[in-house]
Amino acid sequence: MKEKFPENFFWGSATSSHQVEGDNFNNDWWEWEESGHTPSSGKACDHYNLFEEDFTIAKDLSHNMHRFSLEWSRLEKEEGVWDKFEWNHYSEVINTLINLNIKPMVTLNHFTVPQWLSHIGSWKNPDSVGYFTRFAVKAMEEFGDRVEYWITINEPIVLAFQGYVLGIWPPYEDRMESSLMVIKHMLKAHSEAYKRMYETAATGYNMKKPRIGLAKAVTAFHPFSPHSFRDRTCTFLRSNFYNHSFVKSIIKGKIDFPALDPEPLAVKNGVDFIGLNYYSRHFIKYVKPFWHNWYGDQADSRERKDFGETNSLGWEIYPKGLYEVVKSFSRYGLPIIITENGTCTEDDSVRQKFIKSHLSYLLKAIKEGCPVEGYLYWSLLDNFEWAEGYKPRFGLVHVDYETQERTVKPSAKYLSQVIRTGLV
Repeated sequence: MKEKFPENFFWGSATSSHQVEGDNFNNDWWEWEESGHTPSSGKACDHYNLFEEDFTIAKDLSHNMHRFSLEWSRLEKEEGVWDKFEWNHYSEVINTLINLNIKPMVTLNHFTVPQWLSHIGSWKNPDSVGYFTRFAVKAMEEFGDRVEYWITINEPIVLAFQGYVLGIWPPYEDRMESSLMVIKHMLKAHSEAYKRMYETAATGYNMKKPRIGLAKAVTAFHPFSPHSFRDRTCTFLRSNFYNHSFVKSIIKGKIDFPALDPEPLAVKNGVDFIGLNYYSRHFIKYVKPFWHNWYGDQADSRERKDFGETNSLGWEIYPKGLYEVVKSFSRYGLPIIITENGTCTEDDSVRQKFIKSHLSYLLKAIKEGCPVEGYLYWSLLDNFEWAEGYKPRFGLVHVDYETQERTVKPSAKYLSQVIRTGLV
């Protein structure tokens, strides 16, 4: 008899506000787009108006959980001024999911910040900790009676590197010092928000006991040469830095991050579950001088004979990597939810194969005792993919950006079959 996924497993998909809603005029990304740095998000998928149709599709596909983000810049267009109309909009979004028996998972920050915050330094500004915490408390006050699962910050290390080291996302900086400052403030923001959200839930009327996590981007790191001690050492250091340092700091209740001074956080063990966003693997090579880049360089993977099939962004499809990162994060003894896993391709048979192979390895990890509670595919819809614009298509549902017509892909129907049967 074939092994099945657990009966009480969470299944679904994810979206983020700026990538699907459209017309997010008040955040830093819109300002970035208007300055000509990247393609314009424009109307995106018009999910702001079509969310009920989209969630009905998710229900028809047997999804029982959906992760989405609140657009902070809609809710607080001006510093300290809440927009009641927009809070009511997201209340309707949550109610729609609940009425469809889809459990909402709410992300508080998925990369974008209000322009008023970006104009005073965004996450570099130490006051960002207080601003974010205030927003998180307000969200708990508004939705804590209906929402159990929360993500504070999506992929903090990705944002810190893309925006402050590589300089290809807002605010277009290329200083490691800025990146470390941003990481420090996001660590503090998560910890403060976790503490205050719990306090708010405990004193509020008819509040659900929250489960608060974060969505951590993870990569399967491999040494370019498995026979090189230096390559293996660099790979270990890169994995520790990129995959684990943020989570370890939160669990310890103290900043435990390379190049950052140790500093207490608001709480210890300030996370109830770990969300993992997994897409691919990277090969790491030792570079000289070692002390300038102690975690090595990413190697050109195409030099390796075992380099696999790629998606339309050139990322290697490496299903076993999901098993590897789940096993690695199981060391913390916390529940794990795969909060993003997906691929972009014009050939939907590739997507179906991607889902099947990754779920096979995820089931293997679960059968070996890994505490995985759910799997959310990225993304429900084809959408705006940040600096890459609209060319990459990750969605289970095809979106015609001219007409906003939705078409369910065969891969979505395959995933629905897995959800219904528990069989890969």
